[in-house]
Amino acid sequence: MPKLWQKSYRLNEQVERFEAAQNSVLDARLVRHDVWGSLAHAAMLTRIGVLTEEEHRVLKEALCDILHLAATGQFTIAPGDEDVHTRVENYLSEVAGAAGKKIHMARSRNDQVLVDLRLYAKEQLHGIAGALLTLVETLWRFADAHADVPMPGYTHMQRAMLSSVGLWAGAFAEALLDDEQLLSAAYGLNDQSPLGSAAGYGVPIAIDRQYTAELLGFARVQNNVVYVQNSRGKVEAAIVQALAQVMLDLSKLAQDILLFTTAEYGFFHVPQELCTGSSIMPQKRNLGVMELVRARAQTVLAFQQQILAIVTGLPSGYNMDYQETKRPFMEALDVVRECLEISTLVMGSLEVNTERLVAACTFELFAADRAYELTRTANLPFRDAYRIVGAEVTAQLDRQEPLPTESREQLVERLKKRSHLGGAGNLGLEQVGQRLAAARTAWQERAAAFETAIQRLTGRAQDEQRDQDSPASAQGGIESD
Repeated sequence: MPKLWQKSYRLNEQVERFEAAQNSVLDARLVRHDVWGSLAHAAMLTRIGVLTEEEHRVLKEALCDILHLAATGQFTIAPGDEDVHTRVENYLSEVAGAAGKKIHMARSRNDQVLVDLRLYAKEQLHGIAGALLTLVETLWRFADAHADVPMPGYTHMQRAMLSSVGLWAGAFAEALLDDEQLLSAAYGLNDQSPLGSAAGYGVPIAIDRQYTAELLGFARVQNNVVYVQNSRGKVEAAIVQALAQVMLDLSKLAQDILLFTTAEYGFFHVPQELCTGSSIMPQKRNLGVMELVRARAQTVLAFQQQILAIVTGLPSGYNMDYQETKRPFMEALDVVRECLEISTLVMGSLEVNTERLVAACTFELFAADRAYELTRTANLPFRDAYRIVGAEVTAQLDRQEPLPTESREQLVERLKKRSHLGGAGNLGLEQVGQRLAAARTAWQERAAAFETAIQRLTGRAQDEQRDQDSPASAQGGIESD
């Protein structure tokens, strides 16, 4: 298979294997995106007179055929193809003849891979945002359903103050909504068209970069052509950094669920079908999926660091080091979406043991309440009331007496007294619902605008093109000038 850079010599096979690695798995995920970029580029070349209308028609027909072949598993990328760009262009040269050989005018594989990854990221972030907001809604509804279920609050892993199941679940809903804002910011950074930057120094003909940006549904053109190449890895790192924040919150959620479903706590229960077992202990029900969510937060942090480490200190212009950012970027997107979906499954199945929660709300949780009461009834400064109550509680704990509890009704009354904004008696779930609705609308509008642009570009519905992406598990192909 001829290479796009092929000259009069034959590349050493060992060098070819080392540079190309196992690109077929990763680049197979970019076929549609590479075709979309080629459709936009061909339309632009036609507009500026490089291609005739007939050449454009033939190329568009051939490119749309690739979409169909890829969707049905008939367009594959073999190791000898080097990368998706070479495979697509060689196909066009075979099918469209001279027109296929003209399509690379005014572009490089450098801006091709950038546009492919930007389009891929947009599409993936639409799905990740949808999964994130579904989990937010699940947490929000869980918080509303259990707003008045008392629960111990902990600091330093010790019982601290009265909380509620609603307060606990609502905290994660709000955390993920903040993460959504980070995803939106990263999406905006990604939503720039790099096409037309070529190898990083532009081209000596009057191409129309704005036109290709509009055809591909980008919000704007990424202006400076050197910065376009320098931003390789930077944009991916920004996205993975936002994803790492999502995983930070999912790891905390996973840890809480793992802790609170133990026999020692027993606050929550998960159905048996979500648990795996032990090969030696017949009684075990292990919530392994949450253990993996907790662990995969570290995996995403490692992907973030890997990308940042690769691009740090590189000189301006394209360097093949950038190729190494493709795999951690794609894998990070995969991991986060899977973790969001499994977390939603677990949260949607979580059962609350109200009796156990009430029993755990023992008297020491109300020490601060007692101190506040003394400031009012005995007109004491808070620090004096604090010391009095501290001595009382310490004496009770030292005597190791059975810890008294209150009824659920009494505990609910205590929750209601925490009526300030964001407290257990005033969760502000209406505000959470409004933020959720606004975020969902914004992402739906982004996805709709993108799908409309691609449908116009290809002349067919995007659903007809979309194939099933397989998990990224190999390194990317050769990328060069």
